[in-house]
Amino acid sequence: MRLTEEQRELRSAVRAVLERHPGDASWRPLAERIGVAGLAVPEEYGGAGCGAVEVGVVMEELGRELSPVPYLGSAVLVVGALLASGDRAARARLLPELASGAVVGALAWAEHGSWDVSAVRAEAGPAPGGRWRITGTKEHVLDGAGAGLLLVAARSAAGVSLFEVPADAPGVRREAVVTMDATRAQARVVLSGAEGRLLGPEGDGERVLRHVLDLACTALAAEQVGAAARALDVTLGYARERVQFGRPIGSFQAVKHRLADAYVLVESARSAALGASFAAAGGDPELPRLAAAAKSACSEAFSAVAGEMIQLHGGIGITWEHEAHRYFKRAHASAQLFGPPSWHRARLAAALGLPGA
Repeated sequence: MRLTEEQRELRSAVRAVLERHPGDASWRPLAERIGVAGLAVPEEYGGAGCGAVEVGVVMEELGRELSPVPYLGSAVLVVGALLASGDRAARARLLPELASGAVVGALAWAEHGSWDVSAVRAEAGPAPGGRWRITGTKEHVLDGAGAGLLLVAARSAAGVSLFEVPADAPGVRREAVVTMDATRAQARVVLSGAEGRLLGPEGDGERVLRHVLDLACTALAAEQVGAAARALDVTLGYARERVQFGRPIGSFQAVKHRLADAYVLVESARSAALGASFAAAGGDPELPRLAAAAKSACSEAFSAVAGEMIQLHGGIGITWEHEAHRYFKRAHASAQLFGPPSWHRARLAAALGLPGA
């Protein structure tokens, strides 16, 4: 599981753009100069035709900077859902603009704090002209307030289905929500008889969303590894510079042990994330297990490392001016995104047929 020369060059290019263009300003150059928005989009639809490993490379770099760009929600969730839907007409119509970054998409999926497909309660009923009317409330919609394209999971007579809903259509209300992690935009989407277009076969949404969940967990695990590695790097630098009792605090054995433990957590998480990325890229049937394991391991590793970042920085680590609190907030928020570690361990146990799963 080693990166190719091209993948390492991609990492360097993304890092360089993020250093030159902080915050939201990096989205345009990332999309236009590097083409990150279309990495996972097939070439026939204007993308690069790359796979989950390249997506993981980008996510890791975005994680290092806690970048607020809409890559995860648009280029991973929405693109993954469209490709998995099998709807060739929708792909041809929607993917080119998503691939260029001209349009940002959002997948309205979670309800009542759960990404379990069985939790979907939004309802969809047939309407004249082959359209559908959708009613329900969606939570934790990544970049949902500003997205130009909405994909909505709702339950029809045949089961959970996926629908395309115009973002500013009548019956759609989008509310930006205040989150603990201010670097990841989320929204609440309320649909009141909103008109939508069915994507793929009716009732096929459960299969699509289960696959998208695996892709989401794989991508998020890579982001968590990047953020945890950066948090450790910053902490190591501080431990070398901060002098106490006439010597750098990094020279004390107790501090060395804590930093070494954090390093082991980061590298173990990196292996789990890479394993899931390579499985997703190769179409490995073990992907659901590897994605669940990666999400659980990387969530807990990042939370632990972010906690050590706060502790080893001492008083400055709890100030607003220092970046430590941003990594701490991202760690705990991302641990809950797409389901907490305990839920993914339960999924993994069930897949392995373990008792009590």
